[in-house]
Amino acid sequence: MRMNFGIFMAPFHAPGHNPTISLDDDLELLQHLDKLGYDEAWIGEHHSAGSEIIASPEIFIMAAAERTQRIRLGTGVVSMPYHNPLWTVERMVLLDHLTRGRVMFGMGPGALPTDASMLGLEPQQMRPLFEEYIDIAYRLLTSDAPINYESDRLTLKDARLHLRPYSEPLFDLAVAAVASPSGAKLAGRYGAGLLSLGATVAVGMDVLAHHWTIQEQAAKEHGQVADRAKWRLVGLMHLAETEEQAREDVKYGMTQWFRYFQNVAAFPQMAVEGGNLDEMIDFVNGGLGVVGTPEMMVKQIEELLEQSNGGFGAYLTLAHNWANKGATQKSFELFAREVMPHFQSSGMGLQAAADRAQKNRAGLAEKQLKAVEEATQRYEKEVNAAE
Repeated sequence: MRMNFGIFMAPFHAPGHNPTISLDDDLELLQHLDKLGYDEAWIGEHHSAGSEIIASPEIFIMAAAERTQRIRLGTGVVSMPYHNPLWTVERMVLLDHLTRGRVMFGMGPGALPTDASMLGLEPQQMRPLFEEYIDIAYRLLTSDAPINYESDRLTLKDARLHLRPYSEPLFDLAVAAVASPSGAKLAGRYGAGLLSLGATVAVGMDVLAHHWTIQEQAAKEHGQVADRAKWRLVGLMHLAETEEQAREDVKYGMTQWFRYFQNVAAFPQMAVEGGNLDEMIDFVNGGLGVVGTPEMMVKQIEELLEQSNGGFGAYLTLAHNWANKGATQKSFELFAREVMPHFQSSGMGLQAAADRAQKNRAGLAEKQLKAVEEATQRYEKEVNAAE
């Protein structure tokens, strides 16, 4: 199974930075990843807390699609309880046509309580609403039968799509999961991919293989197939040519990122520790991710493969702005050049070929020299004979 690689872009920008320039930087980074051969990018939806400034992943995806050629673009994720599911699905189908099938539909219950509270929603309402709305979305996408639905928040009467998807049979669906088993269960029920957003945090790592078991069981119960190729794990990294350089790079923005999760965002599933920069870096390198070299990153992914108990289809790097733009782009380039080939078959034969050549070098070099010597002797004989 070929492993895919991509980015999960919330994104995170310090409130003091110019938001217009920050959004331009995000689009420029996606262009950079497209040129480097990354497979996919997932774009978040948030409405509060001051750092995650993309309110509509669909609009951002359209801007990114105009600037890129190959990379696939997904919602990461649409907070389904915030929206009428009919209009959400209509927007995704339109994007599917406009991108000629490059779009992916990631769904979740919503992560930030400060978003939900502006709509009068309490945290305990989110998952039940998500389960209702994902069911409506799936039925709209897979059937032409009219849908009638009535609740205190939504009314649908004979609802159906008039424009069907460009992708056949359907663009990729994915469900977000951190610690709760509900995401894995829904992914299995609807044959969707699983987006493990907290794959490397303590609670996420502990349930990684368990989530897959839940998804497989749910898929079996509902006549679906759980496909590991559609399982995406999200982790953290910043790479440089030396660990010392990587640690120097993240002085730019790591502290702000940690403080956001420690003091601002009410998102306890993403619990991070560290009182100063060195402690934060050590916390990341303790299992959350890598601040260091490509070799360290290869080891991290190998450990995740083992923890998953059977493998997964894609590793996504969380965009975090720990480093400035230049160092961030260099990090993604090092990842593409030196990490990806370890997990994709296109580069695996090269090392084997080099090893074979090295093993046989002495004998082949001797034969080559002998062939040159024989050719020289033949030439001298021909010259002598002509005289």
